[in-house]
Amino acid sequence: MNSPSAETATSRLREEHQLILRVASAMQALLAEAGGDEGLDFDTMADCVTFIRLFADACHHGKEEDLLFPELEAGGLPRHQGPIAVMLYEHQQGRAFARAMSDSLQPARQGDERALSILQNSARGYVDLIRGHILKEDNVLFEMADQTVRGSACERLCGGYGAVCARRFEGRSKEELQALAARICDTAGMPD
Repeated sequence: MNSPSAETATSRLREEHQLILRVASAMQALLAEAGGDEGLDFDTMADCVTFIRLFADACHHGKEEDLLFPELEAGGLPRHQGPIAVMLYEHQQGRAFARAMSDSLQPARQGDERALSILQNSARGYVDLIRGHILKEDNVLFEMADQTVRGSACERLCGGYGAVCARRFEGRSKEELQALAARICDTAGMPD
């Protein structure tokens, strides 16, 4: 039996969820401030897109898709229906929102009103999606994972997480992406 301080199959992922949610809240604050005289802070929005692409998707969702979900499949949870299928679908939706934000950012910065609308709507869509997604993962799929993946399987899985975290994401370390998140939150008036 795991002690209360022992790492579970999802403890690292849950911690990352908290950081992703903080950046989502910061992005929402930036969007709310955009109606004022200053307009949208495009530099910080660009940082948000970078964080979403590299940390939330490549690092975090990569761990789920490449490590956790296959482990759950091996434990009998189907990939093409049920919770895993829903999570994979929502990962694709998140990538589509991130692509739309990335593609519209420069034209919006240059004054293209249609691109600005796409950027803002995609950012709002992402915030809504990721909040619901994390709620489902934390309260449904991750609960199942923590009951299913234990002992040596959990140790192997967590070792895999560590290997992913040691990678670079478009030249940035996980620590650099966490620092980027802190700057985003600070700029949005949400310091630790």
